Formats: sequence, C-alpha cells, structure tokens
Amino acid sequence: MSKDDNKNGHDPVKIQQIPTGVAGLDEILGGGLPEFSFNIIAGSPGGGKTSLAHQIIFENATKERPALYFTILGEPAVKMLRYQQQYSFFDPDKLDGAIRFVNLSKLILDSDLDGVLAAIIDEVEACNPCIVVVDSFRTVVRRAQATTTETELQAFIQRLALHLTSWHATTFLIGEYRDGDANYDPVFTVADGVIWLTQNTERNSIVRKMQIVKMRAMETVPGLHTFRITGDGLQCFPRTFGLTNRTDHEKGKRVISTGVPELDAMMGGGIPEGDSLLVAGPSGAGKTILGQHFINEGVRQGEPGIVAMFEELPAEYIERASKFGIDFATPQKEGMLKIIYLRPLDLSVDETLDEIVNAVREIGCKRLVIDSLVGFELALAPGFRMDFRESLYRMIGALTRMGVTIISTVEVEENFTSMSLSNFAVSFLADDLLRMRYVSINGQLRKMMMIVKMRRSKHSIDMTEYEITADGIRMGKPLRGYRGLTTSVPEPWSDTSGATAKLREDEFPGDLND
Repeated sequence: MSKDDNKNGHDPVKIQQIPTGVAGLDEILGGGLPEFSFNIIAGSPGGGKTSLAHQIIFENATKERPALYFTILGEPAVKMLRYQQQYSFFDPDKLDGAIRFVNLSKLILDSDLDGVLAAIIDEVEACNPCIVVVDSFRTVVRRAQATTTETELQAFIQRLALHLTSWHATTFLIGEYRDGDANYDPVFTVADGVIWLTQNTERNSIVRKMQIVKMRAMETVPGLHTFRITGDGLQCFPRTFGLTNRTDHEKGKRVISTGVPELDAMMGGGIPEGDSLLVAGPSGAGKTILGQHFINEGVRQGEPGIVAMFEELPAEYIERASKFGIDFATPQKEGMLKIIYLRPLDLSVDETLDEIVNAVREIGCKRLVIDSLVGFELALAPGFRMDFRESLYRMIGALTRMGVTIISTVEVEENFTSMSLSNFAVSFLADDLLRMRYVSINGQLRKMMMIVKMRRSKHSIDMTEYEITADGIRMGKPLRGYRGLTTSVPEPWSDTSGATAKLREDEFPGDLND
C-alpha cells in the first residue's frame, strides 16, 4: 500500500525477510520468510520437515543471534545431527554457540502447559535467539488435549506466539499433520505462516510437493511446487521459475542458420532468433541429425549451445555426431557446448527447467536442442505427464524470453494415410514447425521435408526431398509432378498427351542408392 492509498497517510511498517537457505523457496515465498513470524511446518512422516528446519537455522544462526531447537518426544539431538551432518549445509562450527538443542521430553511428561511455556521462556531470555524451533509441537498439543480444554490450549499457543514475537524471534512449530487437521487445530489460526510438505505415491514413483498454505503479508506463489531432497538438502522448483524477473528478448531481430543452407533458404533465411522450432517426424527421419547441424553451426559462429537429452547417453550422442564429421568433444571441453542427460527417477518439468536455465546462464547459451519431447514425457513421473503441455508451455516460454533459440524434436508415427504433426498435441507451443516424413516413389522409400509454419518469415511451400549422407542432411529439389504427397503414397500427374510425369533422376548429384 502506498502513502497515497493509506487512509491515515502513514507508510506501513516494512516487514524484513530472512533467507531460507533452500534453493527456490525464497522465490516461492516472495523474497524470503517474514522476520519475527510464527510459522508451522506440517506434513506426514518422512516429508522433509526436520531437514527444512535445519536448513533454515544453519543459514541464519550466529553466535550473537543463535537458534534454539527444542525437541519434545521427537528424535534426540544426537540422532538428528548424525543424519543432518550428511547434508552440505551442515556446519559443525555453528554447534559451538550459534545453534543450541534443548530436550523438553521429560518436562512434557511431568509438567503442564504453564511449565512448558516457562521452560521455553527461560531459554529464550537466556540466549536471545533469532530463530526458535519446536519439534514436534504436535506432541505438545496431543499431550495437552488430554488434560486441558480447547480454550486453555488456544490461550497457551497465543501466549507462546506473543512472547516469541516480542523477543524478535522467528518461530517454527514442526508437526505431523494430515489433510484436514488444519480445520480443527487452534495452532493454525494463530500461525502467521503454514508450509505444508507432502510426498505422493503415483504408481511406482514418489513425488514431493510443497504448498505455502498461509503466509501473512507476503505475496507468495500459489499452488503446489515440486521439491527434491538431495545431498544439499531441500531444493524447490517454483512453478513460476524462469517466468518472473526476466527481461523479455525481442524475437526475430535476426535469423540464425540451421547449419543446412538449403533449409535456411526454405525458411526465408533461417530460424528467427528466439523462436521455438518443432521438428516432427518418424523414427530414422534425421531429427537428431538436424539438431546436431544446428548446434554445430552455432559453435562455429561462436554461439554456445546446449543439448538436453532424455534417451541417448552423452557419449553416444557425441560419437554419433562424429560419424557425420561433427566434433562435439572439443567445444564441450572449451565450454561452448553443454550436453545435459536428464533421466532421474520421477523427473518433473520444473526440475528440467531449473537444470537448463542454470546451464544457459553458465555458458551464455544461445541455442538449445531438446531431444526428444517423447523421451522427456516418458522420463516424467506419472502425475506430471497429466500437466505436460502446460508445463512445457511455461518452460519454452521462459527460455525463449531469455533469447534462446530452441529446436525440439518429437517422434510421430508414420501411417502412410495422413500427415499428423504430433501425437502429443504440442505443435501449438512452437513458433515454427518443420515436418519430416517418408514417401514411397518409384518403389523406393524416400525422405521428404516441408515447412508447415513460420510465424515471423515467409517460407517455402515446397515439399522437398532430402537424404542423409556421410556429411549429414543434404537437401534435394522440390518434388513436382505428383499428387497426394502428404499421404506418403503419391500418384504421378498425367500431362495432356497422357504421358506420366516421373521424378528426375538428377535431383541429387550422384546415385541416390550409394
């Protein structure tokens, strides 16, 4: 709210934010955690609640402003630290005064809520912490529900929140909750923020997701966000990753070469810079080879490139390119080329985007090949396949806004009766569309290429034959004198004298059967 919008004419109090130390989470939170807020980290067992809390305290705790970690009938501190020290964020030096662990297990068994509150207050006053964690606070609530009324419990929670906030501490209450518990537990009413962690079983896959259910005064990113637990701790993949805080690149200011000059001419000079080109065709049509030409031409012109692969191993890809006279090993060593093999279990589109965007920034990438969309979809966890088109739309949009020109390949089934463009209905994502297919002519299975659409240039409407040689793709001449080429089983046109038009034998220099 601006001063002009404030009825009292006063500027609002600025809420400072603290970093979480979790990659991607600050973006989801709108910049970080509100300082001095009273938060709940909720979810089922094994969801990552304790690891998230540790990541936050190791990021922020200092000897001057330490972190207090209360354990209540949960894991003993020694046991927790045995596992937490496996993460890269773990800093043993911070255990010497910056982070303190206090076990309240015996107290919660022998005392009432007033005794628990008094013990917490004593510890807070003694060290003036910046962060306080209570793990597991659900244990306190369950224990109290047996001996106190709901009103008394709510009063305890309010007094705890008021005291910790007045001491300028950011608080996290950790608890194992199920869907629907938030409707009945009074702690959710008092809380300023609620971070909910889930792990869902989908067929044979496990998918972890995070939702910011509540965060007062913050413009958080709504919805469910994928996260993964790695050796670095939690890593979040915001649904808006790559779409915010980006300077849009003006598309089509120049055209860039595909590496096949005759194809460039068919496209009106090449691919408009910043466009997304979808190359659709059957197996063996040369989609991967065209992508290799594209990346190799970029390297030759000093434009770094990335190949994101889902089916073939990088070593195999480099070896196959070498058979067409393309050297990818050298530019890879020199930092001009990065080949990313993305095939972990339970992959998400947001993880893929994170990996590619980081690589784009690292090498200043101008050209990207995604090979292939079919392999990409199969690498995804089943639940993500349902949102494949929407996620792919966000991914391609984010990358082209960064000025990256993209070639994506997609395999389509050749049925020799129609000309489908994509089995996955993703052609609407592309600025430009190129179709490769087989065609039966004179008893031979030949290859034909056509430009279906180019949004920013006038392109050829010819259907042109091509072949794959030892040097890669070699374009022939437009196929003339036939009807029904798009069915892949064309028939020759007849002239007025009844003679049948034939495909000229000199369309390619040399013998097509060589």
